[in-house]
Amino acid sequence: MSNPQHLQYTEEHEWLTAADADGVSTIGITQHAADALGDIVYVELPEVGSAVTAGETCGELESTKSVSDLFSPVTGEVTEVNEDVKNDNSLVNGEPFEGGWLFKVRVEATGPVLTADEYTALTNPSA
Repeated sequence: MSNPQHLQYTEEHEWLTAADADGVSTIGITQHAADALGDIVYVELPEVGSAVTAGETCGELESTKSVSDLFSPVTGEVTEVNEDVKNDNSLVNGEPFEGGWLFKVRVEATGPVLTADEYTALTNPSA
């Protein structure tokens, strides 16, 4: 699967949208991360109203293979979490760039991000 060009990516395998008119970005994990983790069985997300910091742990994804930290690519306040993912963890594996998004943040600052092409080069150097 190719990485959508309109998104930005982190080296920790999260993606984020450009901030909307209200300054809110949507965040999730990439297909590469979902494939590497295997079947997600538990998702721990930050609480609405909590502060997250770019590059810091803000949640956890547990799969049949391992437990992995979830890092925030931005600093700001969590405005929404995807309740559908909490109720159906398979959305993260099945549609990580769509229905499997994880949370939304009113962005104060963005950490280091990559373009889709840079992320593809990172995860698939032979591409």
